[in-house]
Order: sequence, then C-alpha cells, then structure tokens
Amino acid sequence: HAEAQLTLGERYYYGFGVEEDNVQAAHWFRQAAEQDNTQAQWHLGVCYENGYGVEKDETQAAQWYRQAARLGESLAQHSLGECYENGIGVKKDADQAAQWYRKSAEQDSSFGQYDLGRCYANGIGVERDLAQAVHWYQKAAEQGLDEAQNNLGLCYEYGRGVEQDFTQAVQWYRKAAELYNENAYYWSGLCSYFGRDAEQDYAQAAEWFRKAAELGDWYAYYWLGTCYDSGRGVEQDYAQAVEWYRKAAELGDEYACYRLGTCYLQGRGVKKDLTQAVKCFREAAELGDENAYYP
Repeated sequence: HAEAQLTLGERYYYGFGVEEDNVQAAHWFRQAAEQDNTQAQWHLGVCYENGYGVEKDETQAAQWYRQAARLGESLAQHSLGECYENGIGVKKDADQAAQWYRKSAEQDSSFGQYDLGRCYANGIGVERDLAQAVHWYQKAAEQGLDEAQNNLGLCYEYGRGVEQDFTQAVQWYRKAAELYNENAYYWSGLCSYFGRDAEQDYAQAAEWFRKAAELGDWYAYYWLGTCYDSGRGVEQDYAQAVEWYRKAAELGDEYACYRLGTCYLQGRGVKKDLTQAVKCFREAAELGDENAYYP
C-alpha cells in the first residue's frame, strides 16, 4: 500500500487529477513514509522544510531526509547535504555536506553531482580541486542540469580545471540558456559582446543581456545600459541607458553608479544635475570603483 499512498500524496502535492492540497499530500506522504518508503520520506522532509501542509519544522525535515538517505534515496542524500551546508535543522558541517553530496552524486543524481562539483570548486568540505569540479559539473551538465552547464561554461571560459576553450564555453552557456538559465543569458551576452568564440555581435549580446535583465540579473542591467549608451546592438537611447544604469546602481553595482554619474554630469538621458552626479560618484567610490575618484 505504501506505493499507492505515495502516488496519492504526489497527486495532491502536484494537483494531478485532483485539486492541489498540501495538507492531504503531507498526510499520505506520512502514511507511506512510516512504512519506509524512501521517496515518501523525502517528500515529507520537503513538506516540513517549507511548511507545505504541515507546520514548518526544519529539524523534522532533516530527520526525514536522514531516514531516507540512510536507506539510499539519492534525492534525500542531496537534501541532507544541503541541510548540513546551510544549517537547516542541523548544525552546519561542510564535511558532512560534501559526504552526502558524494553519496547522491555516485547514484547519478545530477543535483548531487552539481553540488559536489561546487564543493570541489570552492573547497567546501573537501580540498579545493578544480579538475574534480569540472569532472562532476560535466556529469551533471550531460544530464541536462542548467546550473552545471553554466558553471562548466565558466570553467572552459577561464581555464579553471580544464584547458581554456571559448568554443566549449559558449556551447555550454547556450545549452543552459536554452533551459532559461539567467546566468547563462548573461555570460552568453558577454561572449557575444567581446567576441569570445567568433566575431563580436553586439545585437546578439544586447538580446542576451535583455533576456537576463528580464529575469532580474542585475549585472545584465549594467551591460544593457551600456548597449543603449553606446548604441551597440540597439538604437542609441540615453534615457534607456539611464533607466538600466539606475536599476543596477540601486542594487549596488559600482560601475553602474559611475556611469549614472556621468549621465548626470553631462545631461545625457537625464537633466544635468551636478549634485546627483557627485552623489553617484561618491557611491561608486565607496563600492570600490577607482574611476569614480576621477570623473
């Protein structure tokens, strides 16, 4: 009966054939979980971690993840790794995080492979090893995980753990972008802007920056502003440049603060205002932009 209970819980959880009802979902997950159904245990952990159909309880979440993880459930092993990395229901422990990510990764979980790669890239619970990071990113990327595809692209672009290869970098960015990864949109834009794998293509760059900006990538705000400011890839529009610089500046981008200051200084796309210009330059300087000291 546990499999039937799991299936019923999933139907309520996702709204398959019935009205979505997290309380009912959690109830049926519990019924199956108490019979050692590992997928139900993992689902119940997710419910407790996020307060879906039950009162939020991160300690209970970690406990259910642990039960399923010890029984070999790869999704639970990954989730338990996240708990240890971020201190969710347990004390932070980078070593334990990496160990559980590895168990998940070795069962071919793309999530476990990606996070194990991230551990190697940043020295989280393991000795930093960029070649190992690439190894695990590659495995996850080949399974279609967009975060891994984007990070693998970064490794190829900057020669981290692998020989630098702009063509490979762009190919992986494109794969991630096809899965709507906003970071991949941004990096694809930079590759087109600077001609990483081919000739510079400002129009394509502007389009990638726009896609990233529409998803809230604030680095893309700055670069889209630069496109409008210079007329590269789009019709020159100083007012649009100011709008995008302002969005980035409000989120702490020092270069956008500086560019916005020059717009106020020169009256470019906005009414000339020396007071605002000085304010922007000061903010940029405080954020670390050395150019701001010499407007």
